[in-house]
Formats: sequence, C-alpha cells, structure tokens
Amino acid sequence: MPLTEKPGFRFPSAFTILFGLIILVAALTWIIPAGQYARVPSEALGKDVPVAGSYAATDANPQGIFDVLLAPIAGFYDPVAYTANAIDVSLFVLIIGGFIGVVTATGAIDAGIKRAMVKAKGREVWMIPFLMALFALGGTTYGMAEETLAFYLILTPVMIAAGYDALVAVAVIMLGAGIGVLGSTINAFSTVIASDAAGVTFAEGLWLRIAILVVCWAVTVAFVMRYAARVKADPSKSLVFDRKATNEAHFLNDTTTDVTFTGLQQLVLVLFALTFAVMIWGVSTGGWWMAEMSALFLAAAIVIGIVARLGEGKLVEAFVNGARDLLGVALIIGLARGIVVVMDAGHITDTILHSAEVSVAGLPKTAFILVIYWIEVGMSFFVPSTSGLAVLSMPILAPVADFAGVKRELVVTAFATASGMVNLVTPTSAVVMGGLAIGRVPYERWLRFVWPLLVILTLILMAALALAVYVEATP
Repeated sequence: MPLTEKPGFRFPSAFTILFGLIILVAALTWIIPAGQYARVPSEALGKDVPVAGSYAATDANPQGIFDVLLAPIAGFYDPVAYTANAIDVSLFVLIIGGFIGVVTATGAIDAGIKRAMVKAKGREVWMIPFLMALFALGGTTYGMAEETLAFYLILTPVMIAAGYDALVAVAVIMLGAGIGVLGSTINAFSTVIASDAAGVTFAEGLWLRIAILVVCWAVTVAFVMRYAARVKADPSKSLVFDRKATNEAHFLNDTTTDVTFTGLQQLVLVLFALTFAVMIWGVSTGGWWMAEMSALFLAAAIVIGIVARLGEGKLVEAFVNGARDLLGVALIIGLARGIVVVMDAGHITDTILHSAEVSVAGLPKTAFILVIYWIEVGMSFFVPSTSGLAVLSMPILAPVADFAGVKRELVVTAFATASGMVNLVTPTSAVVMGGLAIGRVPYERWLRFVWPLLVILTLILMAALALAVYVEATP
C-alpha cells in the first residue's frame, strides 16, 4: 500500500527534531558534571588538542531557556575549538541555490535531462554504481561532505526522470560520499588528522581501510540498486510515494516530451560541468573551502547568465529565487550547529570524553577495539565533524591503546569508520539534514530506508576490527 502518514500523527520536521535535541543537550548540562582537559597547541594540526590524563572538574555552566533560544543564532557564528562555523556553509548553500536557479532559467538542465534519458533508456540503473563510485572517491580522498550539497538539485531530477524517486538520488549522493568517508584512506579531514593526533602516519592501517572501503561500497551499491529496481518496477513501493506528484512538480519543471537540445543549452551545460570540475580541483589540490567555492559559483552564475543572454533583470530574479528555495536548508545548518554550541558552553563535552577514556581501561584487546568503536559512535552524534572529533578524541583514546596492547592505527580506523557510519544518519549533521531537505525526503523516511544497511555495515565493521586484532596477535 502507498505509504501515508497515520491519522492524527505527523512526524516532526527537521527543525523540530533539531530544536528538541538542543533542549535535550541543555538539560544534560544540568545533570552531567562539568569538566575539561588541559589543552596544548599542536603545530601539525594547527589547533589546540586535549592532553591525556589532564581532565579536571570545572565550574558548572548549566544552559537555561535563554541559552536554548540563543543556540540556533549562535550556531551560525559562535567559534568552537574543534569545528568550523556554520555561516560559511549556509552562505555556500544559498549561493548554490542561486547558481542552480540561473542555470534552470536557461532551460539547459531540463533539456539535458530529457536528452540523457533518451540516450540511456534501458540502462539507467548503471548510473547508480558509476555515480556512487565517484562520490566515494571524493569521500575517501578529501572527505567530500559539504560539497555534496551542490549535487542534490542536479541529480534528483535525473533520478526522477529515470523512473526512480527522490530517495534514490539522496542515497546515491549521501551514501556514496558517506561510504567513502567511512572507508577513509587518505582523507586529510579524517584519517590524516586522526593519525597525526594519534602519533602515527596515515599510511599505517591503510590496507585495512581500503578493504573496508571496497566491501562496504559494494554492499551499499547493491542495497541502493535493489531499492531502485523495486521502485522502478512498482512506484507504489517507494518510501516517498505519497510525495511523488509534488516532487515531480518541484524537480521536473517542464513536462513536455520535446527533446530539443540547442547549441546554447549545450554550452551552458559545459560551463555548468566545468564549474563543478573546478570546485573539485580547488578543494582537493588548491586548499579551497567555503568562501572560495561560494565565489566560484557566484561567478559561474553571472557568466552563464550572460552567455545565455538572460538579461540583468531575469538573471537577478533567477538567482534570488534559487537562493530562496534553499533558505530552509541554510537555517537547518545553523540549527544543527547550535547543539554543539550548547554542549560546549555547558562544559560537558570533555566529561563525556573522560568517561570514555576510563571505560576502556583494562579491557582485553578485542573488547577494547570494539568498545572504542562504539565510544566513537556515541561521540560522533554530538560532534559530527570528522576533523573535529579526531582532534578531540584521538589525543585521549589513542594513548590508552598502548596499555591494551592494540596498535594506535587500529584506533584511528575505529574512529574513521564509526564517524563515517554515524554521519550517514545523525540529525546533528548539517550535511545529512541539509541533503534531505534539498532532496525533499523526510528524515523518518530516510531512517526507514537506511536502517537495514546500517545493521549490515556495523556487522562488517565490527568483524573487520576484531579480525585485525586477531591478525596482529597471531605470530
């Protein structure tokens, strides 16, 4: 039967979920004792890192009603030692929306999608592994995360036009890049920073992470392709079937069957693709981040508007309308970041980390690494930034591995896989909530879709970590 909301019940929106989490974390600041580690500057990481064994109780700072109300505002700009501000990501999202609005106004996207569907008819399913491989490559090499927000408005119409649903598009992007981050091989924002903080080189443990990446990617692709095939055969099997009409109306602007594809539209799509290529180059090799990427898409929107001869009035109108479409996404990003602001202001982040440090002392090797994995899972919920969690947890948890007789690089792998796993679903991640908002997939539908995959991946990861400990112990 088509999936519909139960009478009398409506699952809360992303805004309500995130604001509820802010209230929950604020309540915890009244219960969990306040404490902090001493911190020292690290030249290698460019940040202050906690010192193992230096935890001490500190004055409590419970968060009240005013702090809860201030958190969504402070979430945009309040500086935190181990993660970035949200305002840069939010502005990037708004400019991406404006850029897509300008390209859409040229008619090039609709024409390109129609022509692609004609060419790929009968072979649409192979888009899934190909695109997921590309996103996974970005995830495992340079931690592709916030950058994926630019792709949802592009891929969702393609997947809907191919006979799938918006959930397939979200899965291809979010799971593709997410599995790459989960199996981080040379990801500077995950394993490289974590290895530096743990006192090992990122090459140590590389082969295990490659194996994890390959196996988890294959399982995830099969999972997504199976769902996509079911939806294509029977659209009523879609978990967002009740949104089918509205999603088609939103993402497919032109319902005619005309496949005219003019030379000007082709040129616009070339410039469109070139913009993304330049973005990937800038992030992976040029040291770019949100400001540079935002400037790139702003410049590209102007160039495309001029090339397509939209005129000043239509260009500005298309850009502003496109940005307005993603305003809700930008607000969600700041709201998600407010959770971390409240937790840090209440001085409970280090207390949670200290409890983790104490809990693993004296455990056998296999139990130790599995408990480390689950500790990082819990910490990742509150600190969705992989680089932030690496700086926060590795200087504390990695030295404990020496006493357990476990190599530090295995702790790094446990951290990377746990952080990557949680960031596929956590509502505290701006990437997750922003991607779902752009793709118009309700959060509870995403959970309903992805939970069987999470179980499978968790079993794979726990088996891999336990096997690695066994291999180390074998003469």
